Order: sequence, then structure tokens, then C-alpha cells
Amino acid sequence: MARYTEAKCKLCRREGTKLFLKGDRCYTDKCAYEKRPYPPGHAGRMRHKMSDYAVQLREKQKVRRMYGILEGQFRAYYERADGMKGVTGHNLLMLLERRLDNVIFRLGFANSRDQARQLVRHGIFQLNGRRVNVPSMQVKAEDVIQVREEARKIPVINEAQEVIARRGCPDWLESDGANFKGTVKAMPSRDNIQFPINEQLIVELYSK
Repeated sequence: MARYTEAKCKLCRREGTKLFLKGDRCYTDKCAYEKRPYPPGHAGRMRHKMSDYAVQLREKQKVRRMYGILEGQFRAYYERADGMKGVTGHNLLMLLERRLDNVIFRLGFANSRDQARQLVRHGIFQLNGRRVNVPSMQVKAEDVIQVREEARKIPVINEAQEVIARRGCPDWLESDGANFKGTVKAMPSRDNIQFPINEQLIVELYSK
């Protein structure tokens, strides 16, 4: 599977905001975006007037990179969201939030979505008692996610549990770190996403 292998901090600088791609490091003064909050490259500090299209594209890239989705996958999510009842932009974000890898990250079982994806692929988690290894699975209300017994001593999982207090767990999820378990209390809503996203720009981009 294709994946981005260059410095993740460059993505944050390119999009002009923290995407929290490197886990706990993003919350410290070691974060590269804190030191250099401008795009990478020689012209990074120069101010450029962006066209409407460029603004829409940057918003799409920001969200796509934050969730770690390839372009084709992201387009498929948009088309699915467009066919659902309700507001397309909201539907898109809810589909992304309900991905298993994102939920594991939100519950505090991984320091980043990328790390969560790797752990899922290695079969570390159970969903409703069954072992799963597909990061893109969509969770639903009352689903229970648990770390398999033999994987509970993995250092990165325990480290992530220490960070969740700083990052916080969204209201639609319930994290039980002591038992390495998390529950989907309800379906996510737009209000549950505090990260600054203008999803309407993405809708306008794909509507052209």
C-alpha cells in the first residue's frame, strides 16, 4: 500500500497548522511547527495570495493528511457522504471519525493515527470479541474495542494511555484504560470535532 514516508512535520508546516501526526511530540516544545510555523522550502516565509481553488485544495489536503487517507480513498469517502442523508460535509467527517484506526487513536491506545493503523494491521485489537485487522472498518454505537490479552504489555500502548489525559477522549467514546477497553457510546456529531476544519471548502472543491 502506498504511504507517505517523508518527514511528517513538513506536512503540518505545509498546511499551516498542527495535524498531530507524531503523537506526544506534537504537544511539546520539540514540535517542528512550533519552531518554524511556515511552509517548508526557500519560499516558505513569502506571502502568497491564494486563489479560491488553492484554499479549497489546502483544506482537503489538511483533512486527508490528518486522517492519513490516500487520495482515492478520500474521494470514495466523499462520494459515499454525498449519497447519504444530511449535510455532505458533516457526513464526510463522521465517516472519517468512525474509522477503527481513528477510534483507537481517540481512545488513547495509540499515540497517532498512523501508529493506530499499524497496531490494527498486526491484529492487536478485538472488536466485539473478534480479532480485527482492517483499519478502515466503521464502528457503530455500542461497539466495544479491546486490546488482546497477550498484547497488553506492548510499550507503545501503555505510553499512549499516559498521554490520553492530556489529549482528552471525545464524549461519544468511553475509555477504560485499566481494562484496555473502549466503548462507542454513540455516533459522533459535528460538535465532537474541535479541530479547525471547514468541510464546506472540501464540498465546493469536489462539486466542481
